[in-house]
Amino acid sequence: MTGVVLKDIRKSYGQVHVLHGIDLEVAQGEFVVFVGPSGCGKSTLLRMIAGLEEITSGDMQIAGQRVNEVPPSKRGIAMVFQSYALYPHMTVYDNMAFGMRIAGESKEEIDRRVRAAADILQLTNYLERLPKALSGGQRQRVAIGRAICRDPKVFLFDEPLSNLDAALRVATRIEIAKLKQSMPDTTMIYVTHDQVEAMTLADRIVVLSAGHIEQVGAPLTLYERPANLFVARFIGSPAMNIIPATIRETGETTEVTLAGGKSVRVGIATPASEKGRNASFGIRPEDLQIASGENYLFEGEIAIVEALGEVTLLYIEGLVPGEPIIVKIPGIVQAEKGERLRFSAPAEKMHLFDGEGRSYRR
Repeated sequence: MTGVVLKDIRKSYGQVHVLHGIDLEVAQGEFVVFVGPSGCGKSTLLRMIAGLEEITSGDMQIAGQRVNEVPPSKRGIAMVFQSYALYPHMTVYDNMAFGMRIAGESKEEIDRRVRAAADILQLTNYLERLPKALSGGQRQRVAIGRAICRDPKVFLFDEPLSNLDAALRVATRIEIAKLKQSMPDTTMIYVTHDQVEAMTLADRIVVLSAGHIEQVGAPLTLYERPANLFVARFIGSPAMNIIPATIRETGETTEVTLAGGKSVRVGIATPASEKGRNASFGIRPEDLQIASGENYLFEGEIAIVEALGEVTLLYIEGLVPGEPIIVKIPGIVQAEKGERLRFSAPAEKMHLFDGEGRSYRR
């Protein structure tokens, strides 16, 4: 099995602690994405798997072998960086073949692997070109092709699309998705700050914060059932709306009083001991809808209208001081700044978090 196992992995630079006991198992053939804010430790963790950073403590296994002291060249991994790192004087073919030539592979084997990788990445027509004659997306595909040619046990991607413009990022993301489909038994670990990349590429997402794992799960699991406030705010764009609340009644469903005085019943069970405690009520912008009559969740005044064509974003003030509630409505909505509206949401789409930020929805 060519999976990756991390047991209590820690990383410190002197007195600065970057990673605080990471436990994770990545199965063979999985595509796992590390996400988190800048400085959370995701790239450091990836570089430790690659062998480019020393492990302060803990155990790391690749394909069942402990690799803490194994040099990068012996780990059976291939890494694709943000920068393409191509040799400008070499053709695409030679860039992709370079590592195999250094390793002493035969000409026949080199040619077979290069052309197979070029076929997967649609680079066959560019093999004789120099990097300067390629677009940014094509250069990144060459860098990925060079990694494929090494026939690694594990692929590591460190924000490979961050240097591309929006259109190239979409096109290259599709290429990476196709690559995964063409190599179903290859383990891939991918670092990004882009939620779209994480949600569309990953089998599982690992959400990191300040050197800790906050939650691991399938993309839709993290979206629909965030374990805590951090994940709730981090996954989803725009982020989940969070409203201070107080628990009034507990049981199979919970009644809470929102900031502003409105009471609402949430389809989440809470124990009797939680009655009277402060909590945080969460609702995603896309789960809100304009309401009429008395059956509404909250009301407020429109501060900003962002008409994006496929959706309209309404920024509502008057509920949480200094923080607007965002409402995301499909299509074009005829609404104006200063207009006062009421909004509702399905009970099953509501979230509730305790005073420590942990979700009540277990």
